Amino acid sequence: MNKHRQRKLITMMSVVLMLSLAAGLILYALKQNINLFYTPTQLIEAKVAPTQICRVGGYVKKNSVQFDASGQSVAFIVTDKQRDILVRYHGVLPNLFREGQGVVMTGQLNAEHVFIASDILAKHDEKYMPASVAKALQKIPGASAS
Repeated sequence: MNKHRQRKLITMMSVVLMLSLAAGLILYALKQNINLFYTPTQLIEAKVAPTQICRVGGYVKKNSVQFDASGQSVAFIVTDKQRDILVRYHGVLPNLFREGQGVVMTGQLNAEHVFIASDILAKHDEKYMPASVAKALQKIPGASAS
């Protein structure tokens, strides 16, 4: 092999190696930021230790929300339509929190299989649209802003 082709091959292999290394580092960094959650069924089947902090997601069951007398603590049931789990939370609930709505909670499962939430995020449904976008779509003929 002549010197020119050898230099070209080494350059190409170096570029491929650097791109592979960069892709590997990017994927490793993204893996660190992935924040998955259990459904109630998965949480019960996973046999999570009581001291382990985890995330649980599901729907707030209808007619299950109960506030205490002070209004600062709440208990409710989260379901994935297969299994239910009782959740207790002390603090201010998000504005989008309501029965039938999706939630993702961070906390711990205690020995009585009650999830003690330290943080609650309410999820909006896929039909959500900001008011400004809905208004703009109403001005366009043939567009639907449902």
